[in-house]
Amino acid sequence: MTEFVKLEVEGGVGTIRLDRPPMNAISRQVQEELLVVAAEATQRADVRAVVLYGGEKVLAAGADVKEMANMTYADMSVVARRLSAGFGALASIPKPTVAAITGYALGGGLEVALGCDRRVCGDNAKLGQPEILLGIIPGGGGTQRLTRLIGAPRAKDLIFTGRMVKAQEALEIGLVDEVVPADEVYSAARRWAEQFVAAPAVALAAAKKAIDGGLDVDLRTGLDLEAEVFAALFATDDRKIGMDSFVANGPGKAEFTGR
Repeated sequence: MTEFVKLEVEGGVGTIRLDRPPMNAISRQVQEELLVVAAEATQRADVRAVVLYGGEKVLAAGADVKEMANMTYADMSVVARRLSAGFGALASIPKPTVAAITGYALGGGLEVALGCDRRVCGDNAKLGQPEILLGIIPGGGGTQRLTRLIGAPRAKDLIFTGRMVKAQEALEIGLVDEVVPADEVYSAARRWAEQFVAAPAVALAAAKKAIDGGLDVDLRTGLDLEAEVFAALFATDDRKIGMDSFVANGPGKAEFTGR
């Protein structure tokens, strides 16, 4: 049973809820709970898409600095990889994921959101990687996922300066995908997730594997990965259902089973 991170499932959408008042600071316990809940969302067949949500006021204002303040190099060298895994837990879910960002998404909070496939934020949101102001750098995936998302020059600007960006700038640089009124963030994120509830789950997982896996390799290796996961889908029930339905009834009529 987790204390600060919960998975709530309704209508095929799983909401991973951060609930560690007042600012959802991401402690080592929260990092471990993110891994546990991400694994649960992966395994549950009734979860077809996932929303990350921290509540109406904040997604997460960063890692728990008080917890880290007295750690030594020896301490951190032991836990750094586990820290990275915890902040990046949502990236391991083979289903569509979306972060619903309200208020602040800073430091580790932004790193957790960067593990999602999409980010929706409120018009009053502020995002950033302020770790440099503490004499450190992002250690939960920020230097890697942020750079892949918005490019090296922009990532260096945010990481070198530690500055926060408001919602509109975040949209303009590609850090978020949609900006909505603050009180509509969760509903907008959920609407995006709901479109995948009746979609072919195995094909979605294959698409995510091909795209994410291809980012880390050269083009030829990426094309080989694509060919491998593409061919594997011809062993699924959904591939037969989808193609048979298309031939008989045209596009958009298939009723997929998720197998």
